[in-house]
Amino acid sequence: MPEAMELLHRNLYEVFGERDPERRWAAISRTYTEDVTFSDPDGDFVGWQALSDRAQGLLDGASAGDVFEEDGPTYLGTDAAALAWRFGPPGKPVARGVDFLTIRDGRVSAIRTLIAPPSDA
Repeated sequence: MPEAMELLHRNLYEVFGERDPERRWAAISRTYTEDVTFSDPDGDFVGWQALSDRAQGLLDGASAGDVFEEDGPTYLGTDAAALAWRFGPPGKPVARGVDFLTIRDGRVSAIRTLIAPPSDA
């Protein structure tokens, strides 16, 4: 069963940072429960397909060189974890946020993403 740290990294890099849809789908199927809920300022998205579509939509609006990077400490609990991130050209973020994961039976069942105001990027 994956540890919380591994789930945080998969979520950030192998799903939301992955531009290849097939590799993203493989990561989704081993990382999340089928009924996963992703919540961000734009709403709630439920299930693997909705999660994949949301990740693809975010990447479609980004420049080819934009990447996700960790942006602070990692927080771990028995059924929850959190990781701050930044997104944009390496070392020059255009967006910052934090992901809060709920973990059930070794998989992510919910992701809540908070986005920093634009002046904080």
